[in-house]
Amino acid sequence: MKLSTGIIFCFLILGVSSQRWASFLKEAGQGAKDMLRAYSDMREANFKNSDKYFHARGNYDAAQRGPGGAWAAKVISDARENIQRITDRFKHGSSGHGVEDSKADQAANEWGRSGKDPNHFRPPGLPDKY
Repeated sequence: MKLSTGIIFCFLILGVSSQRWASFLKEAGQGAKDMLRAYSDMREANFKNSDKYFHARGNYDAAQRGPGGAWAAKVISDARENIQRITDRFKHGSSGHGVEDSKADQAANEWGRSGKDPNHFRPPGLPDKY
């Protein structure tokens, strides 16, 4: 009951038509797939210093889908960085290990979501396949 009330509340407050809402959800799903594809490509490439490129590319591709894709990219990127921050704390304690890398990842995420060219982060020698 709470879920349905929440959805109705969102429709009323946001004034989102059912057609626009469906479009947003479709974009979000496609954006999530774009993020997964970038992650899979990063794992497959296993190329040194390429993670920022794949962060930017995944966010760029997702954001190109529209507002739903940009939303999905932000949610997924933020969740990934927060989870990594927690796991780093268990691995390294409160040493601050990984904080700079996390900030750099988030900068690459925002770069891609803003529509800027992800190739800015492309490392030399990364195969053209990616």
